[in-house]
Amino acid sequence: MGNYPLFPILTEAQMRARLAPPSARVRMVLDTDTANEIDDQFALVYAMLSPARLDVEAMYAAPFDNEKSNGPADGMEQSYREIVRLLAQLEVAPEGFVYRGATRYLPGVDAPVESEAVRDLITRAKAGPAPLYVVAIGAITNIASALLLAPEIVERIVVVWLGGHASHWPHNREFNLQQDPLSARVLFDAGVPLIRVPCYPVASHMLTTAPELERYVQGKSAIGDDLVALFKAYHDDHYAWAKEIWDLAAVAYLVEPSWVTSALAPSPILNDDLTWTHDAARRLVREVQWVNRNAIFRDLFDKLASQ
Repeated sequence: MGNYPLFPILTEAQMRARLAPPSARVRMVLDTDTANEIDDQFALVYAMLSPARLDVEAMYAAPFDNEKSNGPADGMEQSYREIVRLLAQLEVAPEGFVYRGATRYLPGVDAPVESEAVRDLITRAKAGPAPLYVVAIGAITNIASALLLAPEIVERIVVVWLGGHASHWPHNREFNLQQDPLSARVLFDAGVPLIRVPCYPVASHMLTTAPELERYVQGKSAIGDDLVALFKAYHDDHYAWAKEIWDLAAVAYLVEPSWVTSALAPSPILNDDLTWTHDAARRLVREVQWVNRNAIFRDLFDKLASQ
């Protein structure tokens, strides 16, 4: 497992109870690399427009490093600013609600990266009724760091992470996972209750098009218009083109679990070459297998139109 702290071990009955799809409103926080893509913005707005099911207590900016940033620290800061920008349109103040996360990826499986997001997550996980659902739609650095710094929160949280590909997929060359594979390894090894939403071939099903958004979202609300503009700007040629809005799937699991098909399986082992190894003795996780794309987008469009 690596040189980890001593994580609490949930019994199989406790784990199964934690991994059962929620049947009522839940406490949650959102960890997001919001400026990296355009799907994080859709997921953030969807979460904020679903108060009947989600009590969103905080948002954490996650790092990212690609052609849009000058490194993880810059990516995190851009994500923080994008969260604040979106919340302003929803008339939500960022103070005491939005926190900056890691400025680098884990340097080792026993080396957490401290940040205000990590400190808030630890404090929030220990307070209030359990579980706190931690919805993560970027590199998992902030959550892995919190687990390393406060192993006891294993008993207080459930992580819903969109990262990696399905357990039968031949590789995990997927942005969220491959940015910080050490953090992913901590997540899989710690025994924390985990619902994992694979990108291929699950969240990749969450496709929409510019004409669909023009027909059902554009002109209905200011925040809807913002999302449509982001979508259209992502690609120059919209002819016969559809775009994945991957991150909606992670939020939808909590909004309406019946729209998401999933199953329990032993936690996979992440190899150095980003492939999976499987061991039936490992602790259980829940892996999503299919999402009802139509029901999720219909719910999102309805909520955007009601703004």
